[in-house]
Amino acid sequence: MSDTTAPQHPARPVSRLRNRHIIMIALGGGIGAGLFVGSSAAIAAAGPAVLLAFVAVGMLVMLIMRMLGEMVTANPGKGSFIEYIRLAHGNGAAFTAGWLYWFFWLVALGSEAIAGAILLHDWINLPVWVLATALIVALKLINLAAVHIFGECEFWLSLVKVISIVLFVAAGGLYVAHLFGPGVPVTRNVLGHGGIFPHGMVAMVSIIPSVLFTMIGSEIATVAAGESADPARNAARVTRTIGLRLTLFNSLSIAMILMIVPWSDVVPGHSPFIAALEIMGIPGAALFMQIVVLTAVVSCMNSSLYITSRVLAELARHNDAPALLQRYGRQHTPVNAIIANSIAGGIVAFSSILAPGTVFAFLLSCSGGVILLVYSLIVTAYLVTRRQARTAGQRAAFQLPFFPAINIATLGAVILIFAAMAFDPHQRMIAIASLGTSIFFVLIHLIRCRVRKAA
Repeated sequence: MSDTTAPQHPARPVSRLRNRHIIMIALGGGIGAGLFVGSSAAIAAAGPAVLLAFVAVGMLVMLIMRMLGEMVTANPGKGSFIEYIRLAHGNGAAFTAGWLYWFFWLVALGSEAIAGAILLHDWINLPVWVLATALIVALKLINLAAVHIFGECEFWLSLVKVISIVLFVAAGGLYVAHLFGPGVPVTRNVLGHGGIFPHGMVAMVSIIPSVLFTMIGSEIATVAAGESADPARNAARVTRTIGLRLTLFNSLSIAMILMIVPWSDVVPGHSPFIAALEIMGIPGAALFMQIVVLTAVVSCMNSSLYITSRVLAELARHNDAPALLQRYGRQHTPVNAIIANSIAGGIVAFSSILAPGTVFAFLLSCSGGVILLVYSLIVTAYLVTRRQARTAGQRAAFQLPFFPAINIATLGAVILIFAAMAFDPHQRMIAIASLGTSIFFVLIHLIRCRVRKAA
């Protein structure tokens, strides 16, 4: 028989996350392999204008996190952000958002497992499927052990990424200032190959979806804050600052790359960080970045397994998923949900080996844009929640200025990103498939309601 709450063991206190864990979980979620490697495609497509895209997306993430943090502060202890969508829009929107969010991170778990296995294959001569399985099993054991063990692992994994970016920006700044090395012609590198917009404004808009997907994941921190000793305070603290920190880390890194490496020399699929380090003459650049990218991949997998298990257990508590998935272990970890997601993530990973051009490509397309719908629901949930608080005379927790204009503008930006995907020939199928996935889960909810009503 499944337990709906964690059993009480006076001799074994419930594991909690600390504030440093939550901060690094938020930073780790928004700094992934997409920045270290995937940014090369964005730079090659838009040139120096890519920096404007990173700043714009950073501001968008900042606003969404701020809205989410204020909702948590106003009504703490509800669970993940899915519950605030439920409070504002009802069970149907929460069901759809929860399953879409779970699906997005499940595909991320499987795809990152293969990426990590390919990186490990250069050092460990074992089949990729064996290495991918080993990574998933190792992270499953970490997540099953206790939440503070997950937090400690994520803290150090994220710290590696943060320190790497800080060192890169510092070294790049010294090199650009001609304090070491032969120096670099910054103005010619940035402006001498077609100006700021070498391919026009349209090119900059078209890469915004790709840039957004490199910065997704900070919202995991609001879920992690719920497993700390002071959920409301920790959630408010991290959501106020995380957007600005992510924008600075990402934008400064891209700015250094643009100043050191002529953007026309950046090759899609090859890390622009390695190119910049090699120009600066720093030895071991390739090995250093390989380690950083592997760390980013493992961090993403760790966070993916954590958030999918929490969302799945939460859905189960509301009868939106099988009841057995809400069983918690002695350390208050959703045991069955973690095991189920490990198996499902392994299936996704194996699909990339057995059917990369069909099943895996289909899964990637279906999950690629669903996060935009989830973000839209967060923005509209904030609108509803703040108006409800104003009606009830409870305004203290809501401080975001220019309400509701700023929310409407944020929602318009999310819609614009989806429109950019729809008009981009390379991302059009992702937009269509993601829309189809959203409609699929909406239909599932409607069918469930009709069946329950008939019963």
